[in-house]
Amino acid sequence: MSQFFDVGDETLWNPSNGAARLFLRYVRLYEEELGVPSGFGPMESDECKIDPASFETYVNTLLEWHDNKSHRVIDALSRGFTATVLVLAERARVEVRWPEPSGDEGRRDVQVPMPDRDARWATLRESARVLARGMAV
Repeated sequence: MSQFFDVGDETLWNPSNGAARLFLRYVRLYEEELGVPSGFGPMESDECKIDPASFETYVNTLLEWHDNKSHRVIDALSRGFTATVLVLAERARVEVRWPEPSGDEGRRDVQVPMPDRDARWATLRESARVLARGMAV
């Protein structure tokens, strides 16, 4: 069995039940962490509708949150989820706004040293690119 993540009549992703269930749990966790709705509706009859406007806000808030972390464990825990969200954002054609450098003044959960910011973003982009090939539509 599989589940469908759709924007309108277009399917963005058709994962197995287990992957869909785990992904939606992460979506809900990050809604709470970020304080913004994701745009993902409930899974009903093997289908989850996504509101693209809310999803765009969620994606960009997630990237800002990710940018404000300099903690290796938080980075490791969030990287796979963030890469998956980026694949879906590309497929949904929402505008992804990569955060501009803002210095370290606002960072929370800091653990030094971390790879430099550009290297972290490059790794995340590459992870999303590789992941996209394995995410069934």
